[in-house]
Amino acid sequence: MGLFNKLKNIVNKKKEEENKETIKVYDKGLEKTRDEFVSKLSLLGIKYTKINDAYFDELEDILISADIGVNTVFKFMERLKERIKKENIENTKDLMEVIVDELFIIYVNNENLTTKVNIQENGPTIILMVGVNGVGKTTSIAKLAYKYKNMGKKVMMIGADTFRAGAVEQLKIWAEKTESFFYGKDNTDPAGVIYDGLEMAKKNNADIVFIDTAGRLQNKVNLMKELEKINKVIDRIIPKAPHETLLVIDASTGQNGILQAKAFKEITNITGIVLTKLDGTAKGGIVLAIKEEIGLPVKFVGLGEKMTDLQTFDIEDYIYGLFKDMME
Repeated sequence: MGLFNKLKNIVNKKKEEENKETIKVYDKGLEKTRDEFVSKLSLLGIKYTKINDAYFDELEDILISADIGVNTVFKFMERLKERIKKENIENTKDLMEVIVDELFIIYVNNENLTTKVNIQENGPTIILMVGVNGVGKTTSIAKLAYKYKNMGKKVMMIGADTFRAGAVEQLKIWAEKTESFFYGKDNTDPAGVIYDGLEMAKKNNADIVFIDTAGRLQNKVNLMKELEKINKVIDRIIPKAPHETLLVIDASTGQNGILQAKAFKEITNITGIVLTKLDGTAKGGIVLAIKEEIGLPVKFVGLGEKMTDLQTFDIEDYIYGLFKDMME
């Protein structure tokens, strides 16, 4: 039960420091999941004072309904039962802290999955953004641009989603709003647009370049060929780029988002996940499913509509956002 208390201490320290605004964003952004998930857990603890098979069955259902993922839940339940036996836990009240511990361990799992973006010291950092249509890819680029502009970086956007009507124009508007450089063309070869855009980025000494791509997944073979071509062009202009390939997933799509991640991972080298609309769903457990089932780090989470609400993912703040009512 040490991790639970350690986490409480970490969060309390953050509250006293400059991180308290981030804590507030996680708190508010995970409200729907917390209200649904933790309230059910609390009621379960009232319904059952002693641990038995019926308790386990209901706990399993609650975890699955939070979109933690069936496979992840099964592994979690095995670990939980082992700990109960090892530590001779009989009371469901004592078990709550162990549940928080084990959910935290699922994500960390002795692995160092970094949330840091691979920023280059020399030359532009190229960030390729992929994902199906409607997941919030374009607005995520805008929010990330805003984030890096506020850090004093020169940002550029390249509109290479050349086939979706209005996609290039939409990105151009966001570039103007965030005072970023922009290059894009409609109805043309995406690789050609990227080539010209990267040449422009070099001339303008851009620090960070976001490349928006088409969101088609219906034909994986075509998309794979397109992404291969795009990657070759990027590497030709900026050797060893892209430095990040971020997959944008809409948290509210639940397990469908997991399937998207698996499909994209098959066809290109994904380095991290941007999880949007986490504030709009009660299924915030998807963060744990992504880590366990796909093995990719969540690098950013969307916790609201504001430009500042796309946050660098922090597992401690996330667990706190879920279980804050138990930690106070």
